[in-house]
Amino acid sequence: MLDPTVEMRLADLKGTGDWRMFDGLATTLIQGPINRDVIAATEMLEDGVREMERRIAAVQATGSADGITREMARRPGSGFHPLILVVDEAQLAFMCPVKDEYKQPYGGTKATSRFFMAARKILNQGRAVNVVLWLGTQDPTNDNLPKMVREAAHIRASLVLGTEAQAKMALGDRPVDKGAAPHKLRLGLDKGTLVANREGMDLDQGTASITVRTHYVSGSEAIEVAERAKTRRAPVATRTQAEPEVSRDLLADLAAVLGGEPVKAADVPALLRKLAPGYPPYASITGIQVREHLARHGYKVPATGNRYPVDPAEVRKALASRPADETE
Repeated sequence: MLDPTVEMRLADLKGTGDWRMFDGLATTLIQGPINRDVIAATEMLEDGVREMERRIAAVQATGSADGITREMARRPGSGFHPLILVVDEAQLAFMCPVKDEYKQPYGGTKATSRFFMAARKILNQGRAVNVVLWLGTQDPTNDNLPKMVREAAHIRASLVLGTEAQAKMALGDRPVDKGAAPHKLRLGLDKGTLVANREGMDLDQGTASITVRTHYVSGSEAIEVAERAKTRRAPVATRTQAEPEVSRDLLADLAAVLGGEPVKAADVPALLRKLAPGYPPYASITGIQVREHLARHGYKVPATGNRYPVDPAEVRKALASRPADETE
């Protein structure tokens, strides 16, 4: 945050104030362990995915052969500034059981999970356009930090851990087999010491990890550093929770986006996203969910050649026959 070109969006799912000094520095600061906070953190990551996709299209339009250059990233208003997304205590997001209105889970370790998929997308493509995701957990396991997520991380680093099994979850089997040992750090004594690896580290050839000594920063010291950062930056109005979401009527929106000819159910979500690009539920809705929603309103989309064409006339008929006092 001492670099005024960097933007940070933070979700602290422990919510005990560890990150409160970023109020006035981060553009988003979510603090809390309950389901509402996990939902907000998920939507923060999904916003990050949309920003990443915008940047990918924008950098292609520039014709730059070197991607986003340092000069482009530093130029005010370029839209390519470094964006760092942080989710601390990420295990609460991966293990959240709540589902959205389309029955898609926020948490989980599979491709159906909104948080999992957003994290995967950013880790796979984000750093090419200066969008970076940091995830933290105190207990790295397959449930708390899924393999497909942690293996995509550009840098993996670990403070003190209790067991070798945890160390392998955090850093991978190979570094631990070659001597990486965060489980041998001394609890309470080696504060600020961590073991790190992966291609993002400047390691000697043949070296699988490096032990890094940092300055341990206490909470009160972090506040001092944060205040110093504020003097270097333009004032930031931190959003401390997800903005209130305006509810939309899916059936009415379907009637609006469909023309005169049937459209494959799989192609309908793109039409909804074009209609309401900033509406989070439409960012992840699928053709199957569209069909299920229509079935609840009395229109079962036929499996014609396994294409499931959605007939605009049937959608409008369902909308017209819906009771006047029944809105979504």
